[in-house]
Amino acid sequence: MKKTLAILIVACVAACSEEAPKPAPKPAAPPPQAAAPTPPPPPVVKPEPPKPDPNQELAARVKRALEGEAKIQAAAIDVQARDGRVTLWGTAATDAERRRAESVAKKVEGVASIDNQIKVVKGS
Repeated sequence: MKKTLAILIVACVAACSEEAPKPAPKPAAPPPQAAAPTPPPPPVVKPEPPKPDPNQELAARVKRALEGEAKIQAAAIDVQARDGRVTLWGTAATDAERRRAESVAKKVEGVASIDNQIKVVKGS
């Protein structure tokens, strides 16, 4: 029995002294893939400033010309324009003032024709 016990002890010591089995080597990690290049952001498009309305510009030029004329009560006259055709609306104190307003409007650059709708009203 001593012999058996000695063999067992030697076997246990031998088993303990063996190195533990090494874990299986992990497969090498695949090299990191380069991320697909991100497309550049779309360019920022600034909205265009609104283009001035040529009809409004023409009407404004005619109105300024009427206001610059001392013998015309321009505050009583409204001006509309469309494709070079200018319409004068409002009142004048005399027929001479009505005709003068038409004459002044005709001289403004860009005026092709005048539709004079100014009414003569005494005391206006």
